[in-house]
Amino acid sequence: MKERDGRVVAKAVNSSKAKDIRPIINKTVAKGSTLCTDDFPIYNFLPGYQHKVVNHSAKQFVDGMAHTNGIESVWAVVKRGFYGIYHSFSIKHLQRYLNEFVFRLNSGHVTIHTLDRIGAMLGMCVGKRLTWKDCVAG
Repeated sequence: MKERDGRVVAKAVNSSKAKDIRPIINKTVAKGSTLCTDDFPIYNFLPGYQHKVVNHSAKQFVDGMAHTNGIESVWAVVKRGFYGIYHSFSIKHLQRYLNEFVFRLNSGHVTIHTLDRIGAMLGMCVGKRLTWKDCVAG
């Protein structure tokens, strides 16, 4: 999920079914917000939200203010990381990979000084430890 001109949130889910995705939307997105989505049916009937749809199936990519360009850019960055850096993501650590990309996207603005970004990253490491055993255990 991406706010228009704002922050990114990415969660690993078990499937692309409504039962797995709708609770995350409800927990993350403020009621009354306008959701701009593609025409995937799970986004229909989300009470408490305005909903604007672009029909990618019909080659419609913009409808007035409704578009998915921001989130498409997020996934392009993740895909480039997958193919160009990691070559594969383990399901076990998928959320960690997503967290890395979300951090980069949310703190990577040129308006944020590099040392501030490094400090934020190091601050997020305090009290967290990933041992080799935890990393490779099934």
